[in-house]
Amino acid sequence: MSTNDQNREAQLTDNQAPTTIEAEGNTYAAAGVNIEEGDRAVELIGAHAKRATRPEVMGGLGGFAGLFKLGEYNEPVLAAGSDGVGTKLAVAQAMDKHDTIGIDLVAMCVDDLVVCGAEPLFLQDYVAIGKVIPEKVADIVKGIAEGCKQSGAALLGGETAEHPGVMGEDEYDVSATAVGVVEAADILGPDKVREGDSLIAMGSSGLHSNGYSLARYVLLGKAGLPLDGYMDDLGRTLGEELLEPTRIYAKDCLALAAECAVSTFCHVTGGGLAGNLERVIPEGLVAEVNRSTWSPGQIFRTIASVGRVPLEEMEKTFNMGVGMIAVVAPEDRDRALAMLTARHVDAWEIGTVRKAEEDDSARVIMRGDHTDF
Repeated sequence: MSTNDQNREAQLTDNQAPTTIEAEGNTYAAAGVNIEEGDRAVELIGAHAKRATRPEVMGGLGGFAGLFKLGEYNEPVLAAGSDGVGTKLAVAQAMDKHDTIGIDLVAMCVDDLVVCGAEPLFLQDYVAIGKVIPEKVADIVKGIAEGCKQSGAALLGGETAEHPGVMGEDEYDVSATAVGVVEAADILGPDKVREGDSLIAMGSSGLHSNGYSLARYVLLGKAGLPLDGYMDDLGRTLGEELLEPTRIYAKDCLALAAECAVSTFCHVTGGGLAGNLERVIPEGLVAEVNRSTWSPGQIFRTIASVGRVPLEEMEKTFNMGVGMIAVVAPEDRDRALAMLTARHVDAWEIGTVRKAEEDDSARVIMRGDHTDF
């Protein structure tokens, strides 16, 4: 990890002649960048990064580039995805709790890779922060390392950039890029989806990392609920609920694809279940989803009731309790459900794929009502 500064405050205005200023006190630290604290952050990060590794990783931390030796494949295809965690960061910063946001970051990246059948190999992170506080940076990276361990990816390196004058001292943003690999013959996608395929839902752990602008607007802004306030319906404080880490499905999906006839997966993120499922359903077919097969978690009911948010808006903003969907051949439906149950994943058949009819208005049709929403 290295620390740099992308802010340049002392810029001359157009046609302004430079003036002589005293050199005393004109240091990088005076400009807001503390190299010593950055170095100490790197030391604290090291222990966490070493937890998230793989045999293919070459060299250690501190180099200009992370090295990863690709194994033996017949026709390897690399997959890459970049993402962040959006305004969930605002909740973490308000609660001064930073050791789980990294799990969310990894989840958003690696679970996009497995949609096409790619195994996550490694991840590189980027942390932009107003002021480097080594312990805070270490907490952020601790979560990233934990997410990497959960997904089987190595934390190959990254960048921590101190941005005084651009960001407040307590502010930071995180993003990452994950790289995976899949054999060309094993790539999953819409072209493999067939009529009769079963849609197997995997339960989410909560809001995951999407819809926080609406959730914060409704719960914190309009209703004025405190993050540290205990809520009986949730069984914990609102802040604890909102910071529940995103579930990572990478290993579960890869295990399923290795044993069952999986056509593709659908990672339910921004845009909701229907919006994301539509991306993997080919022309001529329709995914028919039955709402009565599951009940969204309490946090979704709380947002809808407190904010009087209509179902249509909820469904296009939140995952509504479904974090991932596997599109599986009908003969492997029961096997897929049994495998996921054995792996402690809440899973159920949410619907099926059928041939499109003339009066179908979309590739994903939501039918029925949730049992208690």
